[in-house]
Order: sequence, then C-alpha cells, then structure tokens
Amino acid sequence: MVGTGFVTTRREARIIVLQALCESDTVNHESRSVLDRMIREYDVKYECAEFSIDLVSNVLENLVELDNIIKEFAPSWPVTQMATVDRNLLRMGIAEILWVEGSFEGVVANEAVELAKVFGSESSASFVNGVLGSFLSSND
Repeated sequence: MVGTGFVTTRREARIIVLQALCESDTVNHESRSVLDRMIREYDVKYECAEFSIDLVSNVLENLVELDNIIKEFAPSWPVTQMATVDRNLLRMGIAEILWVEGSFEGVVANEAVELAKVFGSESSASFVNGVLGSFLSSND
C-alpha cells in the first residue's frame, strides 16, 4: 500500500494502478472510478496521475489482447485462474512496455517483479519474472 502523503514516483503510481485493477477485478468496481478516487485520496502528483491514468486506460482498452499475450507466454496457467495480483501485474507490465511512452522494458519488468514480491504470493515474483522475461525475449 501507498502510505499517506504525496505520490511522486512511478513506483508509487504503479502501486495505485495495481490496487485499482485488483479492486476492479475482484469486486467489479469500475477501474477508472477507483483510480480517480485513489488519485484524490493519495494526493498524487500531476505527472504520476497522468502516468496512472494512461496505464489503466491502456490495460482496459487492450484487455483481450493483453490476456491473449499472457496466455501465449504462460500456456499452463489460464488467465482467469491466475492470482489476481499476478494477472494484473502482467497486464500492467505488458501494457506499459507496449503502449506507455517513455517506459523502459527492463525497468518495467523489474518493477513488476518487485511489486510481486510485496503484494503477491511466495511464487509471484518468479512467475511474473518468467512470463515478462519470455515476452521480452520474443520481442528481441
């Protein structure tokens, strides 16, 4: 969780995006409304708010394509049966790599793994790392 105070880094913004997507995924709240609430609640700096909105929009607009990409690189794991955190970290990571300007692939993958360590299960970090690593290798 993001602490109280200002959100001023992309890492903190990614945490808010993850929380919004996971809340939407588990209780069917509208992702953009959840994100808007969190942006106000956590006093997110303008640049971080723009980044968060862009990332959530890209995930939502490309959800089917993202899930198909995940299926391709994690064929043994049906997307609907993945842990909510893992599924949404993969969606976020792939969306950021493909469609968010100014993002660096290695940084995005590393951030996803670090968030998996904090918010996921014991095996989340290695799973997220493996899927994103395979995805990145296929784009070389």
